[in-house]
Formats: sequence, C-alpha cells, structure tokens
Amino acid sequence: MSSLLTPRSHLSIFLLLLVFILPHTATTAQESSLVEILRNHGLPAGLFPQSVKSFELDQMGRLEVHLDRPCLAQYETTVFFDSVVKANLSFGQLKVLEGMSREELFLWLPVKDIIVTDQTSGLILIDIGFAYKRLSFSRFDEPPICRSHQGLFFRMVGRKGFGFGDKR
Repeated sequence: MSSLLTPRSHLSIFLLLLVFILPHTATTAQESSLVEILRNHGLPAGLFPQSVKSFELDQMGRLEVHLDRPCLAQYETTVFFDSVVKANLSFGQLKVLEGMSREELFLWLPVKDIIVTDQTSGLILIDIGFAYKRLSFSRFDEPPICRSHQGLFFRMVGRKGFGFGDKR
C-alpha cells in the first residue's frame, strides 16, 4: 500500500507553508517601531526625535535612522540630529554613532556612544569623546520634538568635529 505523503508532496507542503509564513514574519519585523526596538534593546524610547521618517536595522545590528530634515532637540542640552543617523545597536548600547552632536559650552561635540551599563541605576552614559555625561534615563522616556536649526548651519571641520556659523 502506498503512502499518501511522498517526498514530493512533503516538498510541496513545505514550499506552500513558506509562501504563507515568510511574508507575515517580514511584515511583522517591518512594522516594529523604532521606539519598540530601542526598548527591546534596553534603551530609552526617546533617544531619537519624533521626526523619524524611516529606519533600517540589519541582522548585524547596524541601525540607520532617517529624519525628515536635520534638526535640533532639547534634552538636558541641545542635540543636533543630521538627516541620517547611523549606529551599531546592541543590548543597552548605540555605538559608533554618526550624525548626532551635542552642545557643550558653545561647542558642538559629536556623540560617539550611548550606553546603559546598568538597567537598575537609572543612568545613561553619553560618550562625547573626551568625557562621559551621565544623565537620567527618564530624560529620554519620550521622543522629543525636533525643530529646524533656524539660522544655523553645520559643517564638518576636518575629520574630527563640527563647526557652526550664521547663515546670511
């Protein structure tokens, strides 16, 4: 007596399942918001402003966030976001950041890393190159409003930092 399920029918069933399951899992991953991804990685939801247009996260943890335009957001100090911000995302960390600067004593310093070393401490470390700033995790609970950088323009100064000037 022959079996109802032959190796060929197993393959057909497997391919049919793939056709229905894969699009559903891809859609679910794409529909995850940036806020959810940050929270799932032990980071506060408000690290990026509300003006996020889209983002990409690859399997290696490389995060690329696209904003409507370059803008300024207010946390403890003013933070400049370029129209594209890139970082390596892992649990509790955004490392090797590009496209984010923080104002310190009239200077714009590139933010290099954002680290949550201990979830229970309530602190987040911001690496600005020569120092770490410790800030309360709660300052980043909600994505801030990002306003246009009205009248200021930012340009790279060499390969090491940012400069700014008056647009006239």
